[in-house]
Amino acid sequence: MKLKQVLFTAAISAVTALAVMWGYGKFMKGNNSYAGQTAGVLPSNYKYAGFSENGTPPPNPTVDFTAPSAAAIPAVVHIKTKTNAKQVSNNLPRQKSPFTDLFGDDDIFNQFFGGRGGIIPEQRASGSGVIISDDGYIITNNHVVDKADEITVTLSNKKTYKAKVVGTDASYDLAVIKIDATNLPFLLYGNSDELKIGQWVLAIGYPLNLETTVTAGIVSAKARSLGLNKDKNGDTRAGVESFIQTDAAVNPGNSGGALINTDGKLVGINSAIASPTGSYAGYSYAIPVNIAKKVVDDLIKFGTVQRGYLGIQFINASDLGDDEKKKAGVPLNAEGIYASDVPTDGGAYAAGIRKGDIIKKVDGLDVNNGAEMQGQISRYKPGDKITVTYDRNGRESTVNVTLKNKAGNFDIVKADAAVDLLGADLAALDSKKAKEYGVSGGVIVKKIHDGALNDQTRMKDGFVILKVNDKEVRSVEELAAAVGTERNITISGFYPGYDGVYEYPITLGD
Repeated sequence: MKLKQVLFTAAISAVTALAVMWGYGKFMKGNNSYAGQTAGVLPSNYKYAGFSENGTPPPNPTVDFTAPSAAAIPAVVHIKTKTNAKQVSNNLPRQKSPFTDLFGDDDIFNQFFGGRGGIIPEQRASGSGVIISDDGYIITNNHVVDKADEITVTLSNKKTYKAKVVGTDASYDLAVIKIDATNLPFLLYGNSDELKIGQWVLAIGYPLNLETTVTAGIVSAKARSLGLNKDKNGDTRAGVESFIQTDAAVNPGNSGGALINTDGKLVGINSAIASPTGSYAGYSYAIPVNIAKKVVDDLIKFGTVQRGYLGIQFINASDLGDDEKKKAGVPLNAEGIYASDVPTDGGAYAAGIRKGDIIKKVDGLDVNNGAEMQGQISRYKPGDKITVTYDRNGRESTVNVTLKNKAGNFDIVKADAAVDLLGADLAALDSKKAKEYGVSGGVIVKKIHDGALNDQTRMKDGFVILKVNDKEVRSVEELAAAVGTERNITISGFYPGYDGVYEYPITLGD
C-alpha cells in the first residue's frame, strides 16, 4: 500500500511538472517580450543596416590602419609660419628726423618728426597641410597661413621648402600654397558624401609641434555648424560650414592636416576642435573634401573662389523655441530651413521662392539645416542651375534656380578685376631697389589715376605696397590674388626715404 502511494505521488508530481513546463513554454512563446521588445523580431533599421533576420551583423573584416597610414603620412606636411615684427603708423608720410644721422634711430626724436607708431612683435606658428599634386600644390587652412610673411614646409622625410600662397578664402577657412618640387607623393580625393555615421577615420598631422601623428576615431556627425568661419570683414553670415565631426584626437597644430578613410583617401581637412581648454576634449571637425576640392580648384584657376549664391536669408527654425520663433517672426509650426528674406535680385526670387518658404531639398538631396544646404550649394559656381524643393503652406514645389555671384550676376570673378578698381599703374619692385630698401619685394604705385586710391586715400605716386590685408605681395599677380573679391581691404607699405609703415583702408565696388 505504501509503495502504491509513493508511486502515485511520484506520478502526480511528474505530470504536474510537465504541465507547468509545457504551459510556461507556450506562454513565453506568445509573450516573449521585455520593455516592449519581442524576441525574434528584427527592427527595420537593423535590416537597413545589413543585419540578417536572426540579428547577425554584416561581415566586418579585421580593422587594420597600417596600410592607409603608410599611404597618407608621406603626403601630409608640417607648415611653419613667421610673421615679421610690424611698425604701424596711420599718419601721412613725414620726413625722417634730421638728427637720425647724428644720434642714430632714436625714438624720442622720431616721435617729434612723425616716425614710428606702435610695434607688433614677430610671431611664429605651425600647422599641417596635405599635398594634392606631384608638383607641389598643398591644401591647408586659411588660419594656418593668414598674415604670414614666411611659410616653410617640411615633408615627412625632413626635406624643407619655402612656400608661396596661391590663394586663400576666409569664408571656407581654406588656402592653397605651393612649393617648388616635383615627383611628390600626394593624397587621392575620396568622397565625403559617402561617409557614414560610425565609420572609421584617421586624422594625420603635426600636433603640438610633434612629428607626424596618426589618430583614429569614428564619424560622430555630419553637417555641423559652429559659427567659426567668417569673411575678411568678420561676417559669420558669409562663412560656409558643414563640418564632419569625429572623435579622432586633434590638437593645435593638426589644423590643415588630413582626415582619411580606411582606403587611405582624403575625405576632409581637419580644421577645428570643440574644447573648453583649447586642447582636445573629445570632438574635432573637418571640412568635407567635396567642398575643399572645389574651392582649391577655383583658387588655382582664378585666384579666388567662384561662389554661387542661392539668394535667400534663412533661419534654422528647428533650433528655435516658441518664444524665439515669435521674436524672429517665424511661424510656430515652421521646421527646417525657413526663408526669412528673399532679395528680389537673387536667383531664388527669380525662380519663385518667397519669404516664409521652407527649403527641403537641393538637387534632390534632403537638407535639414543651413549647414547642409550651404554644403550642397558651395559646390557650384555662378551660372550653374540647381533644383530646389520647398514647402509652402504644406504643398511642395520644385523649381530650377540659376545661382548668381555676390555681385548679383553670372560672371566668373577674376582676382585681377578688383585691381583695376584701384585706378593705378602698378609694377613689381625691382630686386635691386628692394635690396636697397631692405625689403624682400613689393609692388610700386607708379601713377595714380581715377579710382579707389585717388577717391579714398591721400596716397602719393611712388608708394611701395608691401601687404594687402596683412598678406605679403611681391608682384602684381600676388597683389591681385590677395585682393581677390574682397570689398574692404587695407594696403600697407612705405614711401622710399621716409620712416614708418603706412596703412590705407579702401572699400572697393562689386
